[in-house]
Amino acid sequence: MLSCILLSAGSSKRFGSPKALAQLSTGNVIEYVQRNLIKTSINEIIVVLGAHAEKIEPFLLDHKNVRFVYNKDHNFGQTSSFKVGLQQVTNNSTGFFLLPVDSPFVSTMTLESLISLFNAKKPKILIPSYMGKKGHPPLFCARLKSEFLALDNGVGINTVAHKYQEETIIFSVEDSGVTATFNTPEEFERVKKEFI
Repeated sequence: MLSCILLSAGSSKRFGSPKALAQLSTGNVIEYVQRNLIKTSINEIIVVLGAHAEKIEPFLLDHKNVRFVYNKDHNFGQTSSFKVGLQQVTNNSTGFFLLPVDSPFVSTMTLESLISLFNAKKPKILIPSYMGKKGHPPLFCARLKSEFLALDNGVGINTVAHKYQEETIIFSVEDSGVTATFNTPEEFERVKKEFI
């Protein structure tokens, strides 16, 4: 069983409005991401809300695999939100993806390839890369859960990843979506043109 923690708790200050609600031709970003995740063999999708929870919650899909959790400490940043999501991961989950909502264009085929490799090789950490650049979403072995939960909120998630470099697989994919992210409306328009 695999889980995905979809982070959508940030304030989106540079974007000027919630990134999750940025508009695509088929709806908004968070709807698009959820639809893609549901098409895969990921068993549970945990959406972490925070700064704009009341605006984003109406766009969460009514699906058995989707649920959300609110991070009251979202001001402490990504590590804080990741930990809140992790606490909701089912005990029999063997691994969990970390997907920020501003990395919405990872293909379902890439996700399935990551899942297949993870199940076959059982690494501690699996990270997709495109043209030599690491991207999202990393997939972590469930045995790392307690280490992530023990992190101070001021410490980056990468702290744990650095510790296990020798037990990490970097998986090269032909999907520029793993490195396509956005922080400003201009960046969003640019990446949107490439994928939609």
